[in-house]
Amino acid sequence: MPKASKTVRSACGNDPSTSQIVALRLSPLLRLPLLALASPRGRLSLISRHLHQGPPLEINTPFLSERQASQEDELPYTPLTRPPPKPAEHSKNTKMSNQPGHPTLLIPGPIEFDDEVLQSMSHYSQSHVGAPFVATFGETLTMLRQLMQTADLASQPFVISGSGTLGWDFVAANLAEKGDDVLVLHTGYFADSFADCFETYGVNATQLKAPIGDRPQLPEVEKALKEKKYKLITVTHVDTSTGVLSEVKALSELVHRVSPETLVIVDGVCSVGCEDIQFDNWGIDAVLTASQKAIGCPAGLCIMIYSGRAIESFKNRKTPPAAYFASIKNWLPIMQNYEAKKPSYFATPSPQLIHALHTTLTQILARPLSERFAIHREASQRIKSTVTSYGLKQLATKPENQANGMTAIYLPEGVKAPDLLPNLLRRGVVFAGGLHKEIAAKYIRCGHMGVSVVDPARRDIDKALEALKEGLVEVGYQIQ
Repeated sequence: MPKASKTVRSACGNDPSTSQIVALRLSPLLRLPLLALASPRGRLSLISRHLHQGPPLEINTPFLSERQASQEDELPYTPLTRPPPKPAEHSKNTKMSNQPGHPTLLIPGPIEFDDEVLQSMSHYSQSHVGAPFVATFGETLTMLRQLMQTADLASQPFVISGSGTLGWDFVAANLAEKGDDVLVLHTGYFADSFADCFETYGVNATQLKAPIGDRPQLPEVEKALKEKKYKLITVTHVDTSTGVLSEVKALSELVHRVSPETLVIVDGVCSVGCEDIQFDNWGIDAVLTASQKAIGCPAGLCIMIYSGRAIESFKNRKTPPAAYFASIKNWLPIMQNYEAKKPSYFATPSPQLIHALHTTLTQILARPLSERFAIHREASQRIKSTVTSYGLKQLATKPENQANGMTAIYLPEGVKAPDLLPNLLRRGVVFAGGLHKEIAAKYIRCGHMGVSVVDPARRDIDKALEALKEGLVEVGYQIQ
């Protein structure tokens, strides 16, 4: 028998297949690896050449929250640097830098996004437990502390894949228990929804309601707190359905004075990034928000921060949280480790969205927050005064109740949203219809936050006011 066949017999037994004999009679250059593959030990040897030879990297999980990082897994991190976006070109369908031309989105979220933020979304794929991404995530959490204005290390920011609505589940499932009483201050549609979320978890939600366009007054809140012990009090900082702004600082001071055990929860979905929120100074226990509004990042991230007091309250629960994905037990060690630049895993985050959030937070914090909030106030006052000059009224009639990132506008008599909104769209602007169930057909909403406000070169606000004026005239309304 030829020599090659004997080799097969010795490696594979006494019954070599035809394919093995043919293969071994090919070019001598192929003979060595094929002979190696004939042996299981040889196959493993070939595979092992491509494996990392160092010690295995431990990954933190909710069930393993402590780890000593080794030198081998501390890879250098270099932030991505990008040139500033090109000046915007404007037309009825605005073309911003590399973005395709499109109508300017001026609803109360999602908003227009900066070109650099959108470029971050195209970041190449990364391991969610690799050192470069972990460093980005950690920096992002630290920047959220700055945005929320907290230096208290006992507090903890969270960034979880999901919408802002997920924040309600986190609060209801973790900070309240079945049978607890919570007080929900009502300024519109989103208080109804938050209360409904509490009821889903068996929590008793009492709503303190105000007339449309107004907010519950502090004496009413004080009376309610003295009548019953509430585990939590929630306030929608800006209700997206009405444009009503609530006074968080004075409210928190009242709660700490009258009912100091009650946790102060702020729904900041439509306020974080355009309204002042001083987490430490105001004694807030939780703020929940979302990525797609004034923060200026594409939708898909639920962003929260909890005080040390809120976390201790969670740890002292009598019963386990009635949630798995929305459990602070599962997420707290993950967020703590990410912020400490340690890889952790409970559920897979979106690296691309985290990169986009990192970019927009870097932009926001490049200037003093007070300056950013002042720019939003000025733009808001301009829009509201112009709307008033058109003879239109707002849902929030009192200046102290008017949000700085959006405006809810009553339609004039005889003008309907299905006629006006398409008219604005033809002029390259997108406004939103009404959302409050009692008056949805009677008003429209304009969002003015984020890049549309802080980048005056875009002329988004000018364009919105011009389109509104022309659109109203076209549908038969006479500007006063």
